[in-house]
This record gives sequence, structure tokens and C-alpha cells, in this order.
Amino acid sequence: MTTPQMTLGLLLSPTSSHIAGWRHPDAISNAGAEYKDILATANSAEEAKLDFVFLADELCAPEGDADILSRDPVIYRFEPLTLLAALAVSTRKIGLVATQTTTYNEPYHIARKFASLDQLSNGRTGWNLVTSYVEAEARNFSQSEHLKYADRYQRAREFLEVATGLWDSWDDDAFILDKESGRYFDPSKMHVLDHHGEHFDVRGPLNVLRPIQGRPVQVQAGSSEDGRALAGAYAEVVFTAQNSLEKALEFTNDVKNRAEQAGRGTGSVKVLAGVQPIIGATMEEAQQKYRQMQELIHPVIGLTRLSQLLGFDVSVLPLDEPLPEVIPETNSYQSRQKLIVEAARRDNLTIRELYLQVVGAYGHRVVIGTAESVAEELADWFTAGAVDGYILSPTYLPDGFEEFKEQVLPILREKGMFREEYSGDTFREHLGLARPERGEARAEKIAQVQ
Repeated sequence: MTTPQMTLGLLLSPTSSHIAGWRHPDAISNAGAEYKDILATANSAEEAKLDFVFLADELCAPEGDADILSRDPVIYRFEPLTLLAALAVSTRKIGLVATQTTTYNEPYHIARKFASLDQLSNGRTGWNLVTSYVEAEARNFSQSEHLKYADRYQRAREFLEVATGLWDSWDDDAFILDKESGRYFDPSKMHVLDHHGEHFDVRGPLNVLRPIQGRPVQVQAGSSEDGRALAGAYAEVVFTAQNSLEKALEFTNDVKNRAEQAGRGTGSVKVLAGVQPIIGATMEEAQQKYRQMQELIHPVIGLTRLSQLLGFDVSVLPLDEPLPEVIPETNSYQSRQKLIVEAARRDNLTIRELYLQVVGAYGHRVVIGTAESVAEELADWFTAGAVDGYILSPTYLPDGFEEFKEQVLPILREKGMFREEYSGDTFREHLGLARPERGEARAEKIAQVQ
């Protein structure tokens, strides 16, 4: 019997996987602006046979006074689709996932860009759909305030319906290129969308060939009720922050049950947890590495980032006391706020302890130990069915990933849990996902998700 295989991705965010990672003596601190370093990491991930690299994004610079801004490593970043295009021609097999928001984009733009990139990469793209949780983004798009949480998800559902329909604008064999007759394409194989909805009016068709994968792999990262509903209806990869086996099992089972209720099999969606591995020759060395990273977190930036994740300003509160009993409702990242508050209550953390715990890995699980113990912990969750794999978030690059590649991956391979070689060429083939036929869109189910 074949052993199930983990799905593994790498967060390609050199200056922000750990908020202070850029300060490590061995970090490439300018990697956010040096394409050669980003490409080297992507090539290394491909050499390791990872399924994909993941490009996160926000559509604004951090806000705050000069002291805060001067300490924030995500003050700039490449536009992800531009970077993805460059990586597409410099890599051969690895999947390429880029974040794009449905709140500050239009479906035709997104559908056209991803269809083009899927063609240029020979079928290796994935779209991480987000609804934008940073309120400051609104002010860069002629809006005085951010859309309400529920409104953003309503827009996202219709956005996805339109994009999916646009990717089905052409049959795969529509372009006949008949030189003798002078007919370039078969008009019976062109499909006009003619969508009229609450948020969008889009005629179509898309003026790009159908994506090689049929449509990009659909990735989603929200874990709120609305996020889970959307994931169950359409997501093929779900990126989640989970810190306990029990919670991870509940989340994964819930998403897969929702997928089944939406008419999809439970195998149609891969649930991947974010993980930050800290590896040492001994447990003591690994713990020392972790302490070294945590000591690099400046209190100003730690409190600022915790405030952003919680949706209210914690810098005005006593540092050595716990969070207040009443937590304001947020219009931003609701699932992450819930995760952080639960951890604070469970472990009786002060605000100082909380920001140190949270901002290093952005609320994701930190696994500290030897290569053997880290591999065992990852294998345990996978074997239990709590996850289908992981998105790696090293504390800094390149060494943080290289240690995992050289020390942990061989152990996972010995267990038969990760591939030795790619068995296909497209991102869908890496994930074991079928290529959807034209017209197989789940638009009706997507539109009905509430």
C-alpha cells in the first residue's frame, strides 16, 4: 500500500517570515529587493521537490510614526504577479502561488493575468484569494474606509464566480489555425460569460487561451466561518494557522465535510498548516536558536504587529498584564484574532509574552527541536489526519530553509511521506488534483455559499 504523501510549500518572504528575521547575522537582509536571492531560494525549493512557493501580499505600506516605520521590514515588497512571472521563466517544475485580493481588484484583470501566467509557466500557478484584512489598503484605492467583513466575502464569492467563468471562455481546441480557409478559431467554441450580478457586470470572453491547468489551483487562507464556507465551496488548498492537534483536526474535518456537502470529494482539498521549524543538533541548541530570534524582536514593532493582528491598539495597555476581558470586534483578520486571544487565555500570557509568541511566526505553529524530533512532530499531525501537509515559514533565509531541506526532508523521505522526484509537470499534478473540464465550474455552489 502506498504511503500518503505530504504537500509542502515554502513561504517566499525573506524579510518577514519572522518579524525580526532580517536582523539575524546570517540573514540576507535585502532579499526582498534582490531578485537573485529570491530566485536562489525558489530554485532550492524546486531542487528539494517542494510542491510550491507562496508569495504573500498587502496593498499598502505599514503605518505608524517614524520610529515604528523605520523598524518594519515589510515597508516594501515586489508586486507578486510580476515576481511570479519572473520566477515562471527561471524555474521548471515548482508550483507558484501568488496572493491577490478580491476587494481591490476586478475579476477580468485577475482572470487574464493568471491565465497568462499559467500559460507562461506551463501550468504551475495558484491563486491565493484574500479579501484584504488591512484597513489601510482602502486609502490606496480611493476609499475612505474598508468594506465590512461580510461585504468583502460577498464580493469575493461573486468575484470568484466571474473569474472561474472567464477561465472557461474557450474550449481547449477552439483555436484551429486553419491557414487554408483563413479561420483562426472555431466561434462555436468561444463562450461569452455575460455576467450581471450585485457587484460585477462582465461580458467576456477572456482574451487569453484557457489556462493549461483549466484554472489556477485555488488557494484560500481564511479560517473564520465565512472563510470556511468559501473554502468548502471552492478551495483546493487551504492555508491555516493551527497550534494544537485537536483544533487542527476539527478544522480539517470541517473544511473537508463542507467540500463534500458542496458536491466535491474530501480529497479535492488539501489543508496545510503554517509551521516555523527551529532546528538544532540538540534540543538545547534549538531552544537557544529560538531565544536568539525572539531577542531580536524590538518591543515597538512587536506591539505594532500584535495590534494589527488583533485589530486594536495594545501598545497603550500595561505590558505585564493580560489582555483585557472584553476584546473589540475587528473588521480585519477575525480568525487570527480568535486564535491569538485563545492562546493568550489558555496560557495566561501577558501582552509582552503574547507579542513575543505571536509576531515571530504570525500565529503559526513553531516546532523546536532536533531534525528527528521536528520530523516526528510533523509526521504525527499528518498521520493523524490533522493536516495534509505544511507551508514552511523559516525564521530567515536562506539558512532557515536549507537546514530543513538538508536535515528534516531526508527523514520524511525515509518515512515514505515525501517524494523523491516530481511525478508530473503542473501544480495540479504535484497535488494529485484533476484538471477541470470546461464548464465544470462550481459557480452556482460558490454563489450560494452564505
